[in-house]
Amino acid sequence: MNNYDKKNIQLRQLYNINKDCNPCIFGKIEHNHKVFGEGSPLATLMFIGEAPGADEDRLKRPFVGRSGKLLDKIFHHLGFSRNDVYITNIVKCRPPNNKTPLPEEITPEAKKLLKDEISIIRPHVICTLGAVSTQLFFKHPIKMSQVRGQQIQFEASKIILLPSFHPAYALRNKDAEKDLFNDILEAHRISKIDN
Repeated sequence: MNNYDKKNIQLRQLYNINKDCNPCIFGKIEHNHKVFGEGSPLATLMFIGEAPGADEDRLKRPFVGRSGKLLDKIFHHLGFSRNDVYITNIVKCRPPNNKTPLPEEITPEAKKLLKDEISIIRPHVICTLGAVSTQLFFKHPIKMSQVRGQQIQFEASKIILLPSFHPAYALRNKDAEKDLFNDILEAHRISKIDN
């Protein structure tokens, strides 16, 4: 069995184990669907957002609404597609009214599920999209303006973290859209460098 198939099976098993559980408080809301990650299990670049929105909940796929269309446009412009990367969220169920998940709403179970996704994919670079997903990687409070676009190497891991703006924010702010584009360009570039 090749590595692609092996990792794909591991991801399907992980998602199957978690399909009926409530790894986040939003999973208890009626009519919510789990929105697990998608893309290449061999991806060297992984994107992590905060939570699914209405379109994602309906289609059961991450980043397929307006934010996802912006990501797809950037990917296309840079010469790759979502099939070449891996895209997921911290929280797998849509928060009510698309609210931003608070730190206390991101349960240990949700964090473990994300950690398991990262362990299976083993990307070279993680590009966090927005403050919520970025903050998850820091023990102290951070400001996006201080870490956005910075390459952060974690000592315990060879993975490089590159925080960027959430595409929803970039849709409302043209300067942020340029920054998001440049951050994804850089994340893609460094993800292709041999570790």
